Amino acid sequence: MSEFPPYDSSEQSDPGESFDEIIAAETGRDPDLAVIEAGSRTLRTQGGPPQADVPARPEDPEVDRALREVEAELATRWGETKLEPSVSRIAALMDVLGEPQRSYPSIHITGTNGKTSTARMIEALLGAFELRTGRYTSPHVQSITERISLDGAAISAERFIETYRDIKPYVEMVDAQQEYRLSFFEVLTGMAYAAFADAPVDVAVVEVGMGGSWDATNVIDGDVAVVTPIALDHTDRLGGTPGEIAGEKAGIVKQDATVILAQQPVDAAQVLLKKAVDVNATVAREGLEFGVVARQVAVGGQLVTLRGLGGEYTEVYLPLHGAHQAHNAAVALAAVEAFFGVGAQRAEPLDADTVRKAFASVASPGRLEVVRRSPTVVLDAAHNPAGAQVTAEAVGEAFQFSRLIGVVGASADKNVRGLLEAFEPVFAEVVVTQNSSHRAMDADELAAIAVEVFGEDRVQVEPRLPDALDAAITLAEEEGEFAGGGVLVTGSVITVGEARLLLGKG
Repeated sequence: MSEFPPYDSSEQSDPGESFDEIIAAETGRDPDLAVIEAGSRTLRTQGGPPQADVPARPEDPEVDRALREVEAELATRWGETKLEPSVSRIAALMDVLGEPQRSYPSIHITGTNGKTSTARMIEALLGAFELRTGRYTSPHVQSITERISLDGAAISAERFIETYRDIKPYVEMVDAQQEYRLSFFEVLTGMAYAAFADAPVDVAVVEVGMGGSWDATNVIDGDVAVVTPIALDHTDRLGGTPGEIAGEKAGIVKQDATVILAQQPVDAAQVLLKKAVDVNATVAREGLEFGVVARQVAVGGQLVTLRGLGGEYTEVYLPLHGAHQAHNAAVALAAVEAFFGVGAQRAEPLDADTVRKAFASVASPGRLEVVRRSPTVVLDAAHNPAGAQVTAEAVGEAFQFSRLIGVVGASADKNVRGLLEAFEPVFAEVVVTQNSSHRAMDADELAAIAVEVFGEDRVQVEPRLPDALDAAITLAEEEGEFAGGGVLVTGSVITVGEARLLLGKG
């Protein structure tokens, strides 16, 4: 473990000195107990990680009722998994709204994993440099209002309702003119772009829903296009190889833009680079023009040195776990540097202290998020094999559990076997369950696959998520209070969001 993050060391006493002082004051107690207590008290004196901005239901009954009405109306539209690959409907909506998406510059993000965390980091960096930001991400963890953020916080329920009501007549006008009604995601995208224009924002940070070329978000001309790591997911719609999937995702790369590429499979990189050449885009590649120079585990996250387009940024504290988040941070930094013209119009790097302050403020709900202690319960929204692999590695690095129990609830349209196989080396036992979504895989069907991967003795079935959480916590406690057992809830953003509510968050 590294020392505590140094970003505010001038105002804090040295943790090691505090630890020694508490030990000295405990001389009348058993030395081992004194050490345990000192460590606990020292940790409590430190500032914890940033609180995740996941809004709860509105307290005002009338506002809550109005929000539920909006949610119910949106639910009558095609869901996010039913698609007609075209931007014709969203383009028509933008036209009748007066092209709000063209009233601000934007950073557009695609990829398979890491999009939301990267978007949050970009947002934090831009905000630290005193730009007003709008962020559009999906799916949400608990509240639909999370998807549209202004200045780093989800818009209020009141503003969400107002925005929907403002554009509703135009949505209905487009519905009447098109072969298919606007989908749930298309309407939300229209709401986000309208809300950003109304704010107004200085820059929008936009995450694609799926793919790129025909995604509803792709009516913007991103000054910077970001491609996070590409892996196999949504293969029925995007293609069966990373290269084929990259062909769809390359659709966000626009004429004369700057493209920030995370490390990619070779075939995906070839497709993305060819598209950049075709549209005269400038490319920055992780591992060549920018990247992670060094990283070490720190309390509550990690300490990293990043090489950006303008130079190195040392001693950057990132309150998120896992090597993948360090790589997301490198991508986010390069994207913001590119937005400000670093490496092109200007040679000097961004202000390092501002960069450190921004990264230290980042939170990413449902991404290796600790929501309970004794035993520790961690939530992670990994839902495909690639995501599960990096999560499994990060859990082992950051927590050192002596016994880890998995709670898995997955969607039926995912590569569930691959996801379970990625977690098999780190789960002592797994409790399979299902969330409330109509897309959820039946718990018994999931259990049958889990038994093939883990063996019958390591699988427990609890169809109700509350029962699954209780069962997993009980299993984690079997070794005793101080044995280091933990629980990881994963498999789906929906499972994580519902578990978060059950465990008292939001």
